[in-house]
Amino acid sequence: MNRKILQRFLRHRLAVASVLFLVLVLLLAFPLAPLVTSGDPNRIDFKAIGKPPSIDHPLGTDMTGRDLWSRLVYGGRVSMSVGVVAVTIYVTLGVFLGSVAGYYGGRVDGLIMRFTEVVMSFPTLLILITIVSIVGPGLFNSMIAIGLIGWTGIARLVRGQILSLREMDFVTAARAVGTPQRRVLVQHVLPNVIAPIIVAATFGIAGAILTEAGLSFLGLGIKPPTPSWGNMINEAQQLNIIETKAWLWLGPGLMITLSVLAINFIGDGLRDALDPRMTLD
Repeated sequence: MNRKILQRFLRHRLAVASVLFLVLVLLLAFPLAPLVTSGDPNRIDFKAIGKPPSIDHPLGTDMTGRDLWSRLVYGGRVSMSVGVVAVTIYVTLGVFLGSVAGYYGGRVDGLIMRFTEVVMSFPTLLILITIVSIVGPGLFNSMIAIGLIGWTGIARLVRGQILSLREMDFVTAARAVGTPQRRVLVQHVLPNVIAPIIVAATFGIAGAILTEAGLSFLGLGIKPPTPSWGNMINEAQQLNIIETKAWLWLGPGLMITLSVLAINFIGDGLRDALDPRMTLD
């Protein structure tokens, strides 16, 4: 079965290319960052302020003389970390609440789902701005804020899956032999929901990267001088910079676009690969 899943995924050429692209981005952002950059993304060169791409600065410098290639590479470390950590937080919350609501039903289900609907009724950006305004901007706070508001979709997904699984024969048999309810849920029901959770989490990483970029663009995300792709664009939002110094925003803009597209293509590939209705030609 695992081999068939891999074969289905490998048939999705865009997904495979996206995996290679993201592996390259992660290698550059984490272990190879000190080797492929000047080392310090915040080092200022007063002789090269707002300079276009050159041999010394492949992507040019910003308006304070910092090397944009170094900031782009280290900014990828921040943006990717926010995406993964935030999604881990809200997948954990969503799986817990959705599984409890779907398996036990009744008043517990009603209470959790009504709370979920209340959270979903507020605009996501408004809630994020409110949370960040209270706790303050920063890397850790951005991860927590995004993680605390993204769980609703996962909870509804898991609940819907479990509602259809809890009445199936293998679950009934497990209950009939006296297996504790918690063990039935963890060992027999949840493993059958892993595939849609993985796909949803993959798409969620792309959404979290975009959300962090939006917060940083508004000045509510990662605090300067720590680089992230979002606050790099924020620093280049003046009209004269957009018109005359495209290198300041083109790099981070492209990386956000390409990374989000790559993650979405991987999600498409995983969705097709994990679908049991898909067959190999």
